[in-house]
Order: sequence, then C-alpha cells, then structure tokens
Amino acid sequence: MFAFLCGARKFPGAIVAMLSLVWLTACGGGFTGIGGGGPTIDTSKPVPVALLVPGGGGNAADDALASSLENAARLAMSELDGVTIDLRVYNTAGNPNQTITATAEAVREGAKIILGPVYAPNAAAAGSAAPGLNVLAFSNNPSVAGGNVFVLGNTFENTASRLVRYAAASGKGNILVVNGENPAETLGRDAVLRAISTTSGASQAGVTSFEVSQTGVINAVPEITKAARSSGASSVFLTSGTDGAIPFLAQLLPENGLGPSQVQYIGLQRWDVPASARTLPGLQNGWFAMPDPGLQEQFQQRYLGAYGSSPHAIAGLAYDGIAAIGALVKAGKADALTGAALTQGQGFVGVNGVFRLLPNGTTQRGLAIAQVQNKEIAVIDPAPRSFAGAGY
Repeated sequence: MFAFLCGARKFPGAIVAMLSLVWLTACGGGFTGIGGGGPTIDTSKPVPVALLVPGGGGNAADDALASSLENAARLAMSELDGVTIDLRVYNTAGNPNQTITATAEAVREGAKIILGPVYAPNAAAAGSAAPGLNVLAFSNNPSVAGGNVFVLGNTFENTASRLVRYAAASGKGNILVVNGENPAETLGRDAVLRAISTTSGASQAGVTSFEVSQTGVINAVPEITKAARSSGASSVFLTSGTDGAIPFLAQLLPENGLGPSQVQYIGLQRWDVPASARTLPGLQNGWFAMPDPGLQEQFQQRYLGAYGSSPHAIAGLAYDGIAAIGALVKAGKADALTGAALTQGQGFVGVNGVFRLLPNGTTQRGLAIAQVQNKEIAVIDPAPRSFAGAGY
C-alpha cells in the first residue's frame, strides 16, 4: 500500500512503504547546488530540534500518529553516541495554519532544524515559516520538496526506478503501464514512465487507464488484456494498491487470459499488506519493492520493547531524522545541519536501510525486490547496502 500524503486526511493509508531499524551513520561526499542553507551550531551543546507532529486537533488517528512519531524520535535519541538532542515537540493539529504558528514558535525558541510535519501542505507551510532552517518532513509528496524542505518518505519515483531497473535487467523491460484515473495513480504512472525513459533495456509497451470503480475496472480488463497482447508486453506495471483496484485486477485479468504465466506483473504499491492480498491469483510471482523486511522487524521489536505497542507505519521516519541529525552533529562541524551537509552523496544507513537526501528535496531509499511465491512473500533481490552497491 502506498499513497501520497497530499492533504490533511486524504489517502489515509499513506506511506506504508517504510519501517524498521539499524543504526544510522553519516558518510562522506557531497552534492552541489543545494537550495537550503541552514544555521551554524555549537556541537559542544545539546542541539535544539523541533519535532512537528499532527496532534492537538481532536483527531484520534492524528493523535496516535503524533505519539508514535515522538516515541520513535526519542528511541533514536536514546541510541545516539556522544550527541545530545534537545527535542521540543509542537502540535500542528494537522493543518497548515497551526503548522505556521508552531513553526514560528520553534524558531523563536531556538530550533536549529525542523523534523516533521506529516502532511504535504503542512510541510510547505513549515518551510515558508522557517526560511533559515531545513525541514525534514514526514511526507512522501515530491511537490512540496525543494529549497529548505526535504521529504523523508519513499516516493513513487524511487520505487518505480528500482522496479524498472530490475525488470530491464531480468529481460522483462517491455512494460505496459496500467493506472487508475485519480491524482495519486496518475502521479504514479508518470513516475513509471519517467523510469522507463531513463533506464537502459526498458521500453514502453503502452499506457492504459481506468475509472476508479468496480465497473470501471471490469470494463477496462478486456482493453488491458488486448493492449498487453498486441504490444508484446513482457510486464504489466500496476499503480493501484491493495486497498484500491488491485483485488479486482488480480482476479479479473487472469480470468480474461492474462495471468502470471503470460506476463510479469509489477506493483508500484506494496502487496504484502493485508495478508489476504498474497492469495490473489494475479499477484502470484508478481514483483513489488519494499524496505529490507529484516530491518523492519528489528525496528518493530525495539519499539515494542520500549513502548509496549507497535509503531505507526511511518514512525521509522522520525527515527531516521533524529539519527541522521545525530550522525552529522557527531562530526563536530558547525555547518552540520546545512543543506550541503544533509545531502552528502553517500547518505546514511537508517531504520529502513540506506537513504540519502537529494538536492531536489526528495529522498532516495534502498529497496528490496519482493515476490509473491505460493501465497508468501520472498525477497528475490536484496536491498542495497550502499549507493554504490547492487540495485544502484
């Protein structure tokens, strides 16, 4: 499951492509042309970090998310070596206006970097309210990235690129793209098409879309099947999620003669949740991308041990943010929280594996290729351990 955090409560299952744990360290190298500057810091003193969370608005789901993000951040703080973080938590109530107020308060109180907020409009608001600080937002929406705003969430672009490269390397690079006609899936489609256009060995077999409804899917299945056969597509790349059209597509396409034995199915969103998705006929032997599942399990167990409950799906982003800050500050440089420092080329190793902040404000994350095998999930190409390793 994967959806953009575009608005305060759109796509409620957003960003499920995360989780897990491993120590986070800073590495060398650096990008140029960074938009965000950043303040100088005194590394001999606790570093003031503002954590913006969506609590305080009377929404139970947002309050639970806020608590989980704070817990994960404090878990990361407890594991820092030789660095002390002065974490100050501010509620945004899940809306841009309160985000501006909270950010302004954080700036007045001496914050050197902003961690959060969650929703894309709030991330943009925080960036505008703190022009002298960098913002590490918990969004995965690239439309708000850039300048002093970085989105820590995994993007469609990152997932599409990983899967298209793997498909091309596996001889499955002639790709038919199938998307639902809604904003999130249209953005997903565009990400897949860009990945195809920039990947050696990949080609576009065509694009087919459908109205996002049960009737729309039923009506589109013959057209999808025809397009796959007439184009000679070796893969069909589906942008829908298991909470959307996937259950219908994965049932109806094989029934229409386009099953896993005829074409390779690839999913832009995760197919491991819910567990029932693994039983769908069309997903058998299908590919999708996910963080290293072993690291996910480690983070969940560590969080459970500390707080007695499981973390929210995006709680790992708060851990990553704090640990990245700590790793940079530990180097003892006054410019540790500038854009140039944050976007060092070799990146970091975080709770979801390797990641690095890019000059355009998005985050590149190392992902594993997973496959549905006999109704179970198997990793068939491990997540890279560095940006010079396999998968990059």
